[in-house]
Amino acid sequence: MKKQNICLAKKLRCRSTEAEKLVWRYLRARRLAGLKFRRQHPIGKYITDFICLEKGIIIEIDGGQHANERNKDREREAWLKNQGFKVLKFWNNEVLENLEGVLEAIRSNV
Repeated sequence: MKKQNICLAKKLRCRSTEAEKLVWRYLRARRLAGLKFRRQHPIGKYITDFICLEKGIIIEIDGGQHANERNKDREREAWLKNQGFKVLKFWNNEVLENLEGVLEAIRSNV
């Protein structure tokens, strides 16, 4: 399953949403607090949108499809938290309408 997740992660990097692309501009190349973030990084059977392994922070940028998948999302988030990660979740529209607020929320949690 790990090899499948790596291939899927690569495909997801090519199909990022506008909100993910926008956040990535501020996370990549250690631009946020000098921390290394990875994009579409596999953890177990899941693929995270963004992760900082050094701080154990996962950032998820969710679109409307996640409103219909709440049970799956809760299970995923519980598993990630059980692995020692802190999960920060933002909606696409939240990123697009209040980027500075999203970035400040991330900064205050790293």
